[in-house]
Amino acid sequence: MASIDISQIIETTAPAVPQIYAYTTPEIARHNGWTKIGYTEQDVRERIKQQTHTADVQWHLEWSGNATWEHRAGTFHDTDFHAYLEKQGVEREPKKEWFKISGEESHQQFYRFRDTDGVLDTPGAASYTLRDEQQRAVEQTGAFARTHWDEGGAHGGEFLWNAKPRFGKTLTAYDLCRSIGAQKVLIVTNRPAIANSWYDDYVKFVGVEGGYRFISGVDALAGKPYCLSREEYLRAIRNDPEGPRGFIEFVSLQDLKGSIRFGGVYQKLDEVADLTWDVLIIDEAHEGVDTFKTDVAFDHIKRRFTLHLSGTPFKAIANEKFADDAIYNWTYADEQQAKRDWPADSEQPNPYANLPKLNLLTYQMSDIVEQEARGGMEIDGEQTEFAFDLNEFFSTKQNGGFVHDADVDRFLDALTTQEKFPFSTPELRDELRHTFWMLNHVDSARALAKKLKAHPVFGDYEVVLAAGDGKIDADDENEKSLDKVRRAIKDHDRTITLSVGQLTTGVTVPEWTAVLMLSNMASPALYMQAAFRSQNPCLFDLGGGNYARKENAYVFDFDPARTLTIFEQFANDLYGETARGGGDVGTRERHIRQLLNFFPVYGEDDEGRMVELDAEQVLSVPRHIHARDVVRSGFMSNFLFQNIASVFRAPAEVVEIIQRFDPYEQGKAQNAEKNKVEIDEGTADELSINDEGEVEIPDEQVVGKAADIFGPKVYGDIAVEFSSHVDDITKAHEANDDDRAMLDNLKEAFRQSVTAPLVQAAKESYSSELKPRQQQQIERKVQADADIQLNRQVGDYQIQARRIEQSRKDELKAATSETKRAEVNQRHDEQKAEAFQTLAQKLEDSREELVQSAGETVVREVETAKKEDEKQGIEDKVRAHLRGFSRTIPSFLMAYGEEGTTLADFDTVIPADVFLDVTSITVDEFRFLRDGGDYTDAETGEVKHFVGHLFDEVVFNDSVSEFIKLRERLANYFDESQTEDIFDYVPPQKTNQIFTPRNVVVEMVDLFEKENPGCFDDPSHTFADLYMKSGLYITEIIKRLYRSEGMKAAFPDDRERLDHILERQVFGIAPTKIIYEIATHFILGFHDEVGQGCDSNFELADSAELAKEGTLDAYVERVFGPKLGRGVARGGRSRQPAGRARAGGARGGGCCAERRHRAVRPPGLPRLAQRAEARGNRHTRRSLR
Repeated sequence: MASIDISQIIETTAPAVPQIYAYTTPEIARHNGWTKIGYTEQDVRERIKQQTHTADVQWHLEWSGNATWEHRAGTFHDTDFHAYLEKQGVEREPKKEWFKISGEESHQQFYRFRDTDGVLDTPGAASYTLRDEQQRAVEQTGAFARTHWDEGGAHGGEFLWNAKPRFGKTLTAYDLCRSIGAQKVLIVTNRPAIANSWYDDYVKFVGVEGGYRFISGVDALAGKPYCLSREEYLRAIRNDPEGPRGFIEFVSLQDLKGSIRFGGVYQKLDEVADLTWDVLIIDEAHEGVDTFKTDVAFDHIKRRFTLHLSGTPFKAIANEKFADDAIYNWTYADEQQAKRDWPADSEQPNPYANLPKLNLLTYQMSDIVEQEARGGMEIDGEQTEFAFDLNEFFSTKQNGGFVHDADVDRFLDALTTQEKFPFSTPELRDELRHTFWMLNHVDSARALAKKLKAHPVFGDYEVVLAAGDGKIDADDENEKSLDKVRRAIKDHDRTITLSVGQLTTGVTVPEWTAVLMLSNMASPALYMQAAFRSQNPCLFDLGGGNYARKENAYVFDFDPARTLTIFEQFANDLYGETARGGGDVGTRERHIRQLLNFFPVYGEDDEGRMVELDAEQVLSVPRHIHARDVVRSGFMSNFLFQNIASVFRAPAEVVEIIQRFDPYEQGKAQNAEKNKVEIDEGTADELSINDEGEVEIPDEQVVGKAADIFGPKVYGDIAVEFSSHVDDITKAHEANDDDRAMLDNLKEAFRQSVTAPLVQAAKESYSSELKPRQQQQIERKVQADADIQLNRQVGDYQIQARRIEQSRKDELKAATSETKRAEVNQRHDEQKAEAFQTLAQKLEDSREELVQSAGETVVREVETAKKEDEKQGIEDKVRAHLRGFSRTIPSFLMAYGEEGTTLADFDTVIPADVFLDVTSITVDEFRFLRDGGDYTDAETGEVKHFVGHLFDEVVFNDSVSEFIKLRERLANYFDESQTEDIFDYVPPQKTNQIFTPRNVVVEMVDLFEKENPGCFDDPSHTFADLYMKSGLYITEIIKRLYRSEGMKAAFPDDRERLDHILERQVFGIAPTKIIYEIATHFILGFHDEVGQGCDSNFELADSAELAKEGTLDAYVERVFGPKLGRGVARGGRSRQPAGRARAGGARGGGCCAERRHRAVRPPGLPRLAQRAEARGNRHTRRSLR
């Protein structure tokens, strides 16, 4: 795939001229007196031709003008001008842009519209036509509402619009309310700032003539001409016999929670609590609705139907709360497809035209973190394999500096100097003037801000630190950050905004053109929320009447495996059939392909060049990265294994098979006894492992264990102690009437009298099994569970008590005598006392339940953690043993692997005796682990099935393919530019297979040559490695002979010289079949590209045993003697028949190995050589003469 110049990808804007135009069609009689008025950013005449050419209609351009205000900055759209005309009574053709007005009069109206900023004193709503997707949302939701309508107001059905921003949710929601006949509509939002959009669409499209009045008291709408306060509305309908009806009330969630009626302290929003609403609309449903106060507030709103609106661009958030038929989705892909498919000849302008296309570019950080990757990292005192982590990369020290300070410097330099990165040229920086950078920690953002300001390139940018924690309730901080960003963009040509959670939802910064992901967030929802910050439409005012439309937006990421996994999840979570990991590979790939049409992804190829990725690559690149990690670790990686929990319910023979593998950790052999896998038929039940392989403690065990630990005595004592505290707290409350203090005191009393003694009892029972960190987690869990109940109970009381107090205050104002006031006080005191008594009774009634539930929570948490630790410990031992098997894979691939070798046929290419010798298990036993199968239960005689599949087929196959490619790349041992060796990736095996490092081989041969000057110049000299392992010594000798000036003089032809060396000068003996195959493949070429059929001299025999028996000399003489005695043959090429080359045989043992002659490669040739080292013998490497 061809690489792409990044400057071809990053093209943010295109020139745009926003214009309003008007034309007539004189030859069409029914259009006499009518004028078409539209909007375009292209050439006006071209736009009119697009609309009229298919019908071959004659047209006349009446006028055109810039869609800019006369007295202020900014632009407008044709819909604004259309509404202006309609409000003046100009007739409009339904669902069209034709108006019954002359060209000249419409032109005059246009001048007045621009001059007055479109303001009219005349009220009136414009007509509108819903787009198809909006109409579908109304129809689907309306049908659901009608069947889930609760006339009694006990909340009714709930529906979710999971619609991407700019779906047009406000207008569509208004239309829904009208279509289902809703008379009382309440809109609640977590963000008061969006009040304007609800108000603007009301004024523009609904209005009083639409059957609704708009009511709100939020500050953002204060003074708006068509927005009534609740008091103004009540005055307006004072004489209406039907009472309150036909209104939309807009309130903020903050105001709602502040009301006495909903748990606050202020007298407001009584009508919200008193009325039964037809429809409750909760805008931005994914924000701010998961807190206790919010839950209490919504519990006290009576409504017949609820509509949730979410700007999150896919439905993952909805999986738990909403059924499939209670969700309407409008996704990014839907939007962009609609944009693409909008007919060019449509009279209506493309409503999606100004929505930019997202582009994702993902980079690997391997060059920057190479040393860390090779060295691994230390966690809790243990060395572990390195896995790149952006959060770790940008982590800071106590002094505020970066832990990896030099690496961060290199990263910033790479961004601004290496041509594939987004800020590498002045032209690219012009395209990305305002960008949004996401980090994980506030300290990281601060440290990066300092570096950016001091950087030679980024120092020219204004850096805005918007580094809050992103919590939902931090609205003020979010608004402050947004103000800082807007000021910076206004005052500076280039800005960088650094965020840690803030500004990722609910804000619009149109000028942002790119997002840089510098944190390792793994949630697709959070990731895409951040990514879509750059996709807001923007018309840039370039000055002098010139404009540019944002057409592309970008996401830059630096963790490809994470990024592409999220992209794949994002693509498939849009569809029910593939949500939550469902669907087959083909279906998931099709969905990715659909998304890639509108959200292209670019990544680095193996040479580091940027290429566009297709659907298969999106799926395969993360696997490819994992595969490289597997190969780098010598196949001793847990990425290779899956389904480990199935071992707990496997037959005993599975555990016995696994036990035969030597355990390995971090490439080192471990003590077998300490790593013994202890699983029997009762282990799964003892660890409470369910059918999904997860620990799930049965309720009866929890209750029983809790009773054993705490018992009636502990429970009773704790309940009595807590009850005593509750009594004291309620008495104190009667004296001071402080609800907040009462709630805090109840929580503290529960912590001291319930949580603490229960955890203490658990510590005494579990002893060292309960670790301090776990203890803290349990305390938080127990307290959180109790807080929910206490908050709800006290919250309900607070609402009641405050309503009583407000009633008291109102009646006391109206009381005309002391007697009346005394009656009012007495009655309200009694009401409050009754309410408080109800609370006290609830607390008393729930006391034992709270205490017992807390005890069971302690037990469930401790037992689950304990058993999960035990399960994890056993699984870790299983993996350690499986690594003992997987470490043999590189050796097998060196000896027998071919391109296309997979997990499915891996076992078929290896001789059964070699497989057993190297792995300690049979081929059939390996297949049982791989494939599973039926077996007979020894005790019951019942035939059962073991699922197997302990190896991840995808990762296994990718890793094998990666190793074979690496083997081919490093095969040319004549290439001195190679900086690594294939044997660096092949762990030593227990069958005498310990490879001498290449640098040691070179040093030893250097020493040999120093002791024997000119030894490689004489064609009659012969060399042997009598105990080959890899072939590295032989290949080092072959290289030196081949490059020797003396040899070149004797054999000027390269091929003849190489044939002579292989046939007359180098000899070797390998002790085992697999070593023989590895060494001869390496020396002669994996496809015989070095040997090319020559009569080489390599034999299979155990020279160490021969030496012990005293027969080694005789064996060498017997198998190599004829070659040694014939002297030197010059010029001729001794060859086997073209199809085969005899590669040696253990003549005494009757074993012969033959090699197939395959594709021939000219001698640029592979790099090889190994020691001649006989175990238990001093007959090591010697020069044969």
